[in-house]
Amino acid sequence: MLIPLVDTLKQLRYQMAHVEDNTLHQEYPELHQFLSDLDCQLDVWQDLSFLFQFLYVYGRKSEATFNRFRNELERFYLWSWLVANKSVFELKRDDIEAYVDFVVEPDKAWAQSSVQWRYKQNLGVRQVNPNWRPFVAKENGVSQQTLAAMFTALNVFYKFAILEEKSFTNFVPVVKKNSPYLVVQSQINMPDTLSDLQWEYVFGVTKDRCEDKPELERNLFTLACLKGLYLRISELSDRPHWSPVMSHFWQDQDNFWYLRVMGKGNKLRDVTLSEDFIDYLKRYRQYRGMTALPRVDEPFPIIHKLRGQGGMNVRQLRRIVQQSFDLAIEKLNEDGFTEDAEQLEAATAHWLRHTGATHDAQHRPLKHLSEDLGHAKIATTDQIYIQTNIKERAKSGLKRKI
Repeated sequence: MLIPLVDTLKQLRYQMAHVEDNTLHQEYPELHQFLSDLDCQLDVWQDLSFLFQFLYVYGRKSEATFNRFRNELERFYLWSWLVANKSVFELKRDDIEAYVDFVVEPDKAWAQSSVQWRYKQNLGVRQVNPNWRPFVAKENGVSQQTLAAMFTALNVFYKFAILEEKSFTNFVPVVKKNSPYLVVQSQINMPDTLSDLQWEYVFGVTKDRCEDKPELERNLFTLACLKGLYLRISELSDRPHWSPVMSHFWQDQDNFWYLRVMGKGNKLRDVTLSEDFIDYLKRYRQYRGMTALPRVDEPFPIIHKLRGQGGMNVRQLRRIVQQSFDLAIEKLNEDGFTEDAEQLEAATAHWLRHTGATHDAQHRPLKHLSEDLGHAKIATTDQIYIQTNIKERAKSGLKRKI
């Protein structure tokens, strides 16, 4: 029987304590039995303890990071124990290659048609979902994104193991370099963006509806933040160690305005505000009964709840954006733009960040755009957004003679 090794981020500390105190059987009897059956051949307890340690260190950044590493490493651990019959620290290069082959074409017994919950509370213990599997079956096979995520997780894991003197080798880079499954990306990759017409409807319809439904002012300002400031939706949300509040807007001595945000990897950055954005900031604050511009001591959430206290979480913010998308889709269909409406149905909140950056890449210095986006390397900005000027390259090559 395949069994999930790691519960939720919230439960991780309890699992760590149980393994350390040899009390896992009290809260996780099925997991304890599974590990005990394997322990006669492998020292699975030390392996698992190190996995918990790794996830605790890296998972503290965000729950999304925890989930991503947990999913990748959990299936790797299970394969190492059940298929290779080795500790993860005994695997050699050819073992890693064999695991990659397995990920590309996993055993059917290891896959489920949909994502399943792992554990639930039942009579004081954490009960395993018998339908859970390490992989989710996909009709088109494994994607390049999935393979890249796998290699990243394994590489980070073994680098950490070397630092902790748990391992002395990392075969992942050489396996990745020679993998027959990875495709070198040299084609044009356009980021997902809204067309000018789609954005006009998303923003314009929301703005028009504000007269009848003033609460949509919150939607309007959220859209302005995501597109106008190139924000990730998580950067507007409440997180364990960061709550976006109005005092994070600040003005320098030359009267330029900025917003301080917590980005990926818990990195702070200051995003510049445009004159147009400041107008919408004033409009939103007026709707909330505040002064036109923020003060340095304002503790109020940037995006407020209509009911209750505090800021918004990612799920709630996505719902706000989707509401505006739905309004635009309805209006696009009414006006006969059915194709644009259909394309907009596939859009996500992250498309707004791409839309703003793609548009501004045509007239802003690359370094300035990169810093506002929060990219660690300017090459990332160049790779994602500057290539979107492919039409200029196509135009310049249009008159070439044979």
